[in-house]
Amino acid sequence: MPIILKSRDEISIMRESGRILAETLQLLVERLRPGLVEKELDEIVRREFRRRGVTPTFLGYLGYPATVCVSINDEIVHGIPGDREIMDGDVVSIDLGCTYKGFVADSAVTVGVGNVSPAARRLIDVTREALWRGIAVSRAGARVGEIGAAIQGYVEGEGFSVVREYVGHGVGRQMHEDPQVPNYGTPASGPVLRAGMVIAIEPMVNIGDWRTKRDPDNWTVRTIDGTLSAHFEHTLAITEGEPEVLTLP
Repeated sequence: MPIILKSRDEISIMRESGRILAETLQLLVERLRPGLVEKELDEIVRREFRRRGVTPTFLGYLGYPATVCVSINDEIVHGIPGDREIMDGDVVSIDLGCTYKGFVADSAVTVGVGNVSPAARRLIDVTREALWRGIAVSRAGARVGEIGAAIQGYVEGEGFSVVREYVGHGVGRQMHEDPQVPNYGTPASGPVLRAGMVIAIEPMVNIGDWRTKRDPDNWTVRTIDGTLSAHFEHTLAITEGEPEVLTLP
């Protein structure tokens, strides 16, 4: 069942969880540079979350071994940060979750490091805009399908493809709750959004084919054709009017 925020205390905690997450994610983005070793980002999260008194939601989730997902170039999601160095021109997606007083916030961002290609920069810009187009239609009374239709219509109109095998989701007491929030679909499909619901919208956009494959580590998901991918995500609360984005710094 989707969580429905009913009390001021619950709303306040979700806001704080989202703020802490956003500020930590911003710190990671600021540290990105050519030569940085991926696992340094995991070390930063561990230190920062410990200092702030929050729990890394991803660590140990279904056996995931790190606090943050770092996915580079043709990697879409769930990349495990290891000993690989980030290179000039890499497209780096960072996905992060934290749990504060029992409530989860989830967010992701994609960054071009150093001198990225024009195609990569455009991919990042389109994916970021797709997220905001999905957020814009997220209000009480709308159907989940309106989010997917807004994202898919924009992305495909720009000549890119939307990943269909991984989707957004409800979030709150658990990282993955109902409803699922696909980044594709038709406006009349899916559950109706209600005021107080909290969802994570997360378009994953590829330059080439939308289909995916998984690495032998059973976590890292890549584009099936080796083309670049980008990923943006925000956690937001549904209201009768404009949605409240909870994962802004």
